[in-house]
Amino acid sequence: MTAVTPAAPTATAAEVTRRVGFSHLLATEWTKIRSLNASRERSAAIATDPVNFILGTGLGLGQLAICVLGVLVITSEYSSGTIRASLLAVPKRIPMLIAKGVVFSVLVFVIGEAVAFGSFYIGAAIVHSHFPVSLSQPGVTRAVVGSGLYLTVLGLFALAIGSLIRHTAGAVTTVIGLVLVIFNLTALLPGSWGAHIHAYMPTVAGLLITQDKQQSGQLLTPWQGFGVFCAWTALLLIVGAYLIKRRDA
Repeated sequence: MTAVTPAAPTATAAEVTRRVGFSHLLATEWTKIRSLNASRERSAAIATDPVNFILGTGLGLGQLAICVLGVLVITSEYSSGTIRASLLAVPKRIPMLIAKGVVFSVLVFVIGEAVAFGSFYIGAAIVHSHFPVSLSQPGVTRAVVGSGLYLTVLGLFALAIGSLIRHTAGAVTTVIGLVLVIFNLTALLPGSWGAHIHAYMPTVAGLLITQDKQQSGQLLTPWQGFGVFCAWTALLLIVGAYLIKRRDA
């Protein structure tokens, strides 16, 4: 008669827990909860404003690139010393600054619009099954075109800062600090006067043109906000042109 080998004892739940480790289980459960909340929040954000969700990521990354490029258009010549050769070829400094601004703004506008429309079509295709969006909807075309316009003026804004500071690292730090930190922090100012200051900050106002609908509590319409941004940029360019004319290269 063949002897029956007894089966190996099955590990209890307590033993499995000890093997895996309680800290690992905690981390796993936290990841599950966090993923669930993130998914719900993401869906809520898309449902509330799908156009802003589609364009927002591209604008966020585009801002950084445009800020750096706008500064480099003017400061790179000062850093390398080629500004002297440019001024010898074109003694009138203001036309030189205008030429730089025109060429750079046209380039940014073309690229910005291409990226904006490309991002929109790709994003709209991804969310279409749950949140259909098309250019025919009110304000959507203006928001997509406005994204390219915003990036164009932002580039000129950065160029103006570069003409004021003339040092690449300092100008890049200043522009990014203003656009991503300082202007946004004004939202913490108390009272109605704080709300007005925040609303009239350059990029805060300028970003309104990238929204397909005006949000509740906004003090400016999209085109008014874009006009405020243009006014700030024009003022900085005028000051920059004055300093370029007065200072040595």
